[in-house]
Amino acid sequence: MEAMGVCSNNNIRGVPLFNSSKSRSDHYATFSPLLIPSMATQKPISSTSTSVLAKKTTSGTSIKLLTRVEELKLLTKAEKAGLLSAAEKFGLSLSSIEKLGLLSKAEELGVLSAATDPATPSSLLTLSLGLLALGPLCVFIVPEDYPWEVILQVVVALTSVVGGSAAFAASNFVSTLQKS
Repeated sequence: MEAMGVCSNNNIRGVPLFNSSKSRSDHYATFSPLLIPSMATQKPISSTSTSVLAKKTTSGTSIKLLTRVEELKLLTKAEKAGLLSAAEKFGLSLSSIEKLGLLSKAEELGVLSAATDPATPSSLLTLSLGLLALGPLCVFIVPEDYPWEVILQVVVALTSVVGGSAAFAASNFVSTLQKS
């Protein structure tokens, strides 16, 4: 990658600000005042089929997320559990997901790509263990002299138990999805 800056006024030719492998005469011939060319290469755009549907792991095998969802019959299980009708009653249907652009937003935030990342289950497990340890630690460290300190203990303990449990469940779910 090469960058070149040119400083100039109307009376003198452009003066390079950075040295480069090209000679000065080449720079003066190809650059006009106040023109700064970029030699940066463009990154290739990754297709969604490689980032979401099948991502290569470090061991060389690929994780096929949608195929694994189909093998586990997750949509059938969600339907039998009544999750789809409950979501529809809540106002969350496939058409509303499409209108709101939730899937594209999830991909922009990296949520769908994280499901195919081999490091995600271990990261979620580490997070869950940290959160589950935070609750008792807060109860042990924070004194109980004032009512607001007791309330703080309860809030931190409940938040860490709920968050830690959710992270543990997500770690288990993503790990199950990634198994071949």
